[in-house]
Amino acid sequence: MAEGFNLTGKTALVTGASQGLGRRFAEVLADKGAAAAVAARQTDKLASLAAEIEGRGGTALPVAMDVTDVAAIEQAVIDIEAALGGIDILVNNAGVAITKPFLDQEPEDYDAVVDTNLRGCFFVAQRVARRMVERGAGSIINIASVLGQDVIGQVTPYCASKAGLLHLTRAMGAELAKTGVRVNAIAPGYIETPMNQAFFQSPAGEKMIARKVPVGRLGAPADLDGALLLLASDASSYMTGTAITVDGGFVLS
Repeated sequence: MAEGFNLTGKTALVTGASQGLGRRFAEVLADKGAAAAVAARQTDKLASLAAEIEGRGGTALPVAMDVTDVAAIEQAVIDIEAALGGIDILVNNAGVAITKPFLDQEPEDYDAVVDTNLRGCFFVAQRVARRMVERGAGSIINIASVLGQDVIGQVTPYCASKAGLLHLTRAMGAELAKTGVRVNAIAPGYIETPMNQAFFQSPAGEKMIARKVPVGRLGAPADLDGALLLLASDASSYMTGTAITVDGGFVLS
C-alpha cells in the first residue's frame, strides 16, 4: 500500500462497496483515516465490511444505494451527510458486465450495463458534486477500465460504457475545474476479483494473461492503492480530468 497519505477528517463515499474492488477501496481509505460510507444494493455484505473497518479502529457507515435510482442516490447522500458530514471523496465504483457476443446482446443487457456503469456514475457524481461545489472542494474518482481505451470481444456494452465514463470524467473535470472540485479516473486492467477469478484461473484465462499483459501477471486489488490514494488526497490538487491507467502494460500489447 502507498504510504504517506493522511485522510483524517475526510468523508469518503464508495459505491459498489459490497465486494471486489469497491470493498478494497473502502478499506484503504478508512485505514488512512477517512470515514467511509460504503454503498451497494447488497446491504448484508456492507454490514460485515463496516464491522471489519470499525474493528480496526476506523469509521464506516453502510448505506443502501441502487445507482440506477436517482431518488435512492439523493436519499443516501442526505443520510451520509447527517451521519458523517459532507462528502469529500467519491469513488464511483459500481459497475456490472454481461458477457455475450455482440449479436446476442439484448436491450435489457445493454440497459443494465449502461444504466449502472455510465448513467449511475453520472447521477451519483452530480448529486455529490452539487454539495462539493457549495463547500469549494472535493475529489471525484471514477473507476473506468482499460476497455474504455482498448476492446475485447463479448462485452461490447461494457466497453462502450467505460469509454463513455472516461469522456464523462474529462467533461466533468473541465466544467468543475474552477469550483475546487477535481474529477479524475482510474482505468484498471485485468485485476483479480471474485467476479472474474474462476476465468483467470482457467487455461483460457492464463493464456490471455500471458498474451495480453506484458508484465506477465494478473493485477491484485492492492495494485490500485497508490492511484486511489493519490487522487483521494491533496497530493493530486493540480490534477483534474485525467485517467491513471493501472494495467501491467495491457494497452501496450
